[in-house]
Amino acid sequence: MYRKKAWRILGLLMVALLVLLIAGGCGGKSATQNNAPSQEKKEGTAATSGKYPEKPITIIVPYAAGGSTDALARAIEKVWTKYSPQPVMIVNKPGAGGVEGREFVKTSKPDGYTLMIGYGSGEDLIGPQLQKVPYDPLKDFTPIARMSIHSTIICVPGNSQFKSMQELINWAKTSKQPVTASVSTATGNVNITMRGIGKVTGINIVPIPHQGGAQAITDLIGGHTIVGGGSGNEVAPHIQAGRLRPLAVDLPERDPAFPDVPTLKEQGINFYSWGSVKGIAAPAGTPKEVVDYLAGVLKKVSEDPEFKESMKNLYQPILYMGPEEYQKFFKEAYDYFGKLIKDLNITLQ
Repeated sequence: MYRKKAWRILGLLMVALLVLLIAGGCGGKSATQNNAPSQEKKEGTAATSGKYPEKPITIIVPYAAGGSTDALARAIEKVWTKYSPQPVMIVNKPGAGGVEGREFVKTSKPDGYTLMIGYGSGEDLIGPQLQKVPYDPLKDFTPIARMSIHSTIICVPGNSQFKSMQELINWAKTSKQPVTASVSTATGNVNITMRGIGKVTGINIVPIPHQGGAQAITDLIGGHTIVGGGSGNEVAPHIQAGRLRPLAVDLPERDPAFPDVPTLKEQGINFYSWGSVKGIAAPAGTPKEVVDYLAGVLKKVSEDPEFKESMKNLYQPILYMGPEEYQKFFKEAYDYFGKLIKDLNITLQ
């Protein structure tokens, strides 16, 4: 009798347990199950943010290979994979004096896989204030980091008769001949420096634009123009080899990489420039977490010993700024050049 009762109780317990299991599977949720969706969502968000970068990142150099911006890009490329799981690919897109490369980046998908180096050059700070361009440097790009500022070293061919800026100016005034000047692009810093010198000294300087600094320096060495200019790494090897002779630097103070080259102001020429700012930018609308990731990698790159050595050899100072600080600096520089253009009445005509 007792055995029958025990089997009956055991049967009832098994039926009750089966009912509970069926109810849970059909729609009932335990406390653990109620927490599962939120946990899954949290993990999904983390996975999404952790995916970038999933493939190589393209850095567009909007100039021909061999110039100062291209050299900076290659120095970054060399150490990039120490701090990021994906490499960067350097792609040169010269054309229209740096405009075509910028337009390409502007219209690229803002996903962090297409960047531009050279953001802050004359085509961003100067050109848009002199002529209509197919981009707004303040609205169409998201600043990521500033890496360097390149001064303009004003040079003449190594066999030139001119040993100083004053000799060149005196010759131009006496002969009344135009002074042809080899410049990187029509809206670059070298161009505005040459035009500024012409304005304040009263001589006729005629800039000859190229598709980048390397081409401009090649023409200057070949004697196709009377004067020209370029950044440190563009001119230093040729100065050392005697193919170029430096006459002046366009910064307010002497460039530490060229301590023996006087400023324009030291030679009685009331003009100076900020040089050519070299930053990296992405298309407008790039997510903040992507921008912050890239800025973090570039900060580590700027502190890398191998990168520092490369920059020293390139005669390029490392002047890193993060996104927010660089955005503020960029606007201040843009306004400075705008005032300079207005005060000197500089046009592209």
